[in-house]
Amino acid sequence: MATGSAPPDALLSLDPETLARESRAVINLIAGYYRDVEKYPVKSDAVPGCLRTLLPDAAPENGEPMDLILEHVRRHIVPGLTHWQSPNFFAYYPVNASAAGFAGEMLSAGLNIVPFSWVASPAATELENVVVDWMGKLIGLPASFLFSGGGGGVLQGSTCEAVVCTLAAARDRALRRLGGHEAITRLVVYASDQSHSTFQKGARIVGIPSSNFRVIRTWAASTYGVTAESVREAVEADVASGLVPMYVCATVGTTGVGAVDPVRDLGELARRHGIWLHVDAAYAGGAMICPEFQDYMDGAELADSVSMNPHKWFLTNMDCCCLWVASPDVLTSALSSNPEYLNNISQERAAAGPAAVDYKDWQIALSRPFRAIKLWVVLRPYGAAGMRAYIRRHVEMAKWFEQALQADERFEVAAPRKFSLVCFRLRPRYDEGDEAVEELNRKLLVAINASGRAFMTHFVVDNKFVIRMAVGGAMTEMRHVRDAWELVREKAKEIGHVPNDSAGHY
Repeated sequence: MATGSAPPDALLSLDPETLARESRAVINLIAGYYRDVEKYPVKSDAVPGCLRTLLPDAAPENGEPMDLILEHVRRHIVPGLTHWQSPNFFAYYPVNASAAGFAGEMLSAGLNIVPFSWVASPAATELENVVVDWMGKLIGLPASFLFSGGGGGVLQGSTCEAVVCTLAAARDRALRRLGGHEAITRLVVYASDQSHSTFQKGARIVGIPSSNFRVIRTWAASTYGVTAESVREAVEADVASGLVPMYVCATVGTTGVGAVDPVRDLGELARRHGIWLHVDAAYAGGAMICPEFQDYMDGAELADSVSMNPHKWFLTNMDCCCLWVASPDVLTSALSSNPEYLNNISQERAAAGPAAVDYKDWQIALSRPFRAIKLWVVLRPYGAAGMRAYIRRHVEMAKWFEQALQADERFEVAAPRKFSLVCFRLRPRYDEGDEAVEELNRKLLVAINASGRAFMTHFVVDNKFVIRMAVGGAMTEMRHVRDAWELVREKAKEIGHVPNDSAGHY
């Protein structure tokens, strides 16, 4: 072979026999990983730069065999991971995986199409239309958000993308009403102090001045859900100042403590003032498949958009975010582009008629993966009944953990549990100030995570440092939750947080 020429394997990079053989090797590695995942410390203790000492400074000049590459994955990569699929992972929110989700991901990656328009892959677009309607019906959305009811949905990569898209749509709708782009400096966005930080980032991205973002205070009295009254006061103050309220977020299941905002109350306020209402149910949206949780979405018919992430708590591998809008034309008018190279005058496109969807006009990027097949493959083997049982099992585990905390006088539950997130902290004793209590809870969290037996994260609410126990892993069983509770008790004792006297009085 001449110097500089490509090795044969690169010239035949999609050889079916090689694909089958190497895919089996990858699957075997992943299956073995899941069999052994409990053996790894949940949170990696890797340090910055650790891989640079293990890997070469440059890519190989000549190709290397897959078995060597996979051995390096086992030896160098896996030990440096934080194991999100560990049954002892209770941090952040779950990022679910499943055998069906993996199969769907393989189909998406293997077919490797780019369905940015109907013509680019008709069946992919049609399947996405179907599957977002399926999901909308499952979580109890009003018919107005379904393609079958005049609305529609799209599978984004993340809530962050969904937020930017809806902010852009709300911005353009408001500017059309005001008559010019120069009015953008008057537009105002509202979210609670519990809302995800992506709303502030998204507002900046679409050009809203930082000074026009209103963070509305929440309180324990409303279980950290924002009140319509507090938003109304902010809106009326802005209107009196000549500003234009544009967008308000209602969160169902906030990141910090799982709080729920009053969707109906905020929807009625938004309608009165012509404000775009977005309902962010990224985490808790999965629970809406269960009838007992659907009251949290009461008033959704008043919203302009709703989003939830099947990749969080719905057995769908990353990435997959459902975004529904009541008025697709408002969204696409803000996001569409029509360069000549994307025009297609084929007979198939003409025959498709005006109802055909071009998903490039529903998102930020042009290119996109075939996410619909992944979600479709998840929904079919488990079914609605299986998914409800899956969600309820995690809720029951979290309920048990919450009750265990309440029965131990050393601890307090920091916010009422609504789904499968429990927020707690060591209770202050009569001789401890706020700083001492915060330091003890920080020590407790560090000790829990340093053990390698569980991984949890924290939040600060009402100036209190609290520990978050988010139950929702695909491999998590009740025994893991019980073990986590024993770990918490053990580490609390180790750091010296014990009753002041033998009677257990604080």
